[in-house]
Amino acid sequence: MDLIERAAKKQKTKKKGVSLVERAAKNAEKQPFAEAKAVGIGVPQAKKQRDPSSMNPAAGVGAPQRTADDSHGKTSGIGAGIGSPSDAKNKRELPALGVEEEAKPKTLAIGMTGETAETGKAKPARRQKQKLEEIDLTALREAGYITPDMPPNLMAEEFRIVKRTILLNAFSKGTQKSKNSNIVLVTSSNPGEGKSFCTINLALSIATEQDTTVLLVDADFSKPEVLNRLGVAGGRGLMDVVADSELEIGDCLIRTNVPNLVLLPAGRQHNLTTELLASERMETIVEEIANRYPDRLVLFDSPPVLASSAASVMALYMGQIVFVIQAEETTEPQIKESLNMVSSCSEISLLLNQTRFSGSNKKFATYYGYGGR
Repeated sequence: MDLIERAAKKQKTKKKGVSLVERAAKNAEKQPFAEAKAVGIGVPQAKKQRDPSSMNPAAGVGAPQRTADDSHGKTSGIGAGIGSPSDAKNKRELPALGVEEEAKPKTLAIGMTGETAETGKAKPARRQKQKLEEIDLTALREAGYITPDMPPNLMAEEFRIVKRTILLNAFSKGTQKSKNSNIVLVTSSNPGEGKSFCTINLALSIATEQDTTVLLVDADFSKPEVLNRLGVAGGRGLMDVVADSELEIGDCLIRTNVPNLVLLPAGRQHNLTTELLASERMETIVEEIANRYPDRLVLFDSPPVLASSAASVMALYMGQIVFVIQAEETTEPQIKESLNMVSSCSEISLLLNQTRFSGSNKKFATYYGYGGR
């Protein structure tokens, strides 16, 4: 055997004689990051520590953990480390500690405000309750008024002619239409000329229109007669709305059994009636009444011009005036003075009432076989 083979055998024999302790010591010298404890047979080797500068270091024992309850920046007793992986079941990306999430608005239930949504109690919406009154049409017809269910007669045909001019002026289109043209004031020079009688008949006749509704306002605050003649109980009305800014027109309206006819009482008497009617509050109310419904005609039954200053004030807001004149009673000077006091309205129509003239050419309703009754 040559010298080379002898040297290899000698070196091999020398390695076998090294103890396990010596081999472990040599391995420890070669691995500077390994733990100092010697590893024996059957003892698992400790895991190598991660570099702290890593982007995703492993969380050691006692490292804070993030829970799914922290979705709004609330932390539990054990927090999460920066960059720690989230729970596999929680797909939402959780923000890092120290950074608060922006508060998100709470979802509001339908019909709730922000204040009531927190408590879960919905604030009840204000409801406008309109009264429903029954007009005795039989008693009204016996009193000499026209009603929707009566057959054609002379007076009904005459009021049809009167209302047609009013409706054309109220709902005309183009540049000819004036402001508040659907607001009509019915008045006269003196008491007893029949203005309330004509106002009620006009309202009942207009209520039979297919495309128009009518609001009848009792604006004779000193001596309201409209509701009494219709047999309807009164209540809060126009003057209450003008005096109280918290009250709305809708709270005072009265619906009736006559289709398309709604009533508004005069309300309480007030010692400052004229001043309240001249206020901005009254102007706002008239504008609201005029523009809320495009198919509505509003009739105001006002006091006589020479008996109360309220009529001349209300004329400021009107688009039309129907001036009732009692035949053979009202004098010409009275008519001129009254018309001068309501001249702020440019559209004034004269209605001659209680005439005794019966011309041979006037045969309204005779065509229908009722003899013009």
